Amino acid sequence: MHSETPEPGAVAALEWAEGAHRNARDLAAMVGVAPEQFDADPLALIPRLENYVTRLPLDEFEQSDWITLHSDLTSFLGDVLVRHYNARWIKAPDSDAPAGFRYLVEAEGLDGLTHRVEPYDVVMEEFHHLPIEVTRMLANAEAVLCLSPDPEGA
Repeated sequence: MHSETPEPGAVAALEWAEGAHRNARDLAAMVGVAPEQFDADPLALIPRLENYVTRLPLDEFEQSDWITLHSDLTSFLGDVLVRHYNARWIKAPDSDAPAGFRYLVEAEGLDGLTHRVEPYDVVMEEFHHLPIEVTRMLANAEAVLCLSPDPEGA
């Protein structure tokens, strides 16, 4: 008999995932989606979240506002990928990252292979293509993870 103690990276990723879920639930409640509704179907948040971000005065945002929005959208995106697509947060070493690691979402794509995406980067890319579109952001992450059929049929 042996102990199955999770490795530290797995524990950190689980804690990260739980924090992302709590933050996404809080975001849902803030825009009027009940926590129970969000838990049952995280995609239920999309219409309200789209409405919320389109009304934000982005041209008046200060750095702290952008950081908060980035955090909220990263939590939402990661949580949807985890809960809707059975993906998982992982802590991956990255010598180029300031902390020496990054939190990524990993999933098995429709091609049967494992793919990874960094929700933080997906959200940042969305900020470079305003206005923010939550559905486009989610579609971009789905494409990287190969979770949606290829529209070209390839």
